[in-house]
Amino acid sequence: MKVGTTKIVRIGNSRGVRLPKTVLDQNNLSDQVSIEVQDGAVILRRENERRAGWDAQFREMAARGDDRPLMEDIPTDWDENEWQW
Repeated sequence: MKVGTTKIVRIGNSRGVRLPKTVLDQNNLSDQVSIEVQDGAVILRRENERRAGWDAQFREMAARGDDRPLMEDIPTDWDENEWQW
């Protein structure tokens, strides 16, 4: 969907494009986006927040009992000889 046209502006040694507020709002774009070039088109996408949804996944793991340590109570030489409080 074509939204309109804009000029490429100089930003230091680089060039940039100003995006209208309506485009930012409609696409929920914030301070950081991913950039992809495909078939002569430059595509900007929302950058997924790191660790988004992890809290819900951890709750589901706990409900299933999958949140236990894999190696529980297995002492090592480091545990016995080098660890200090």
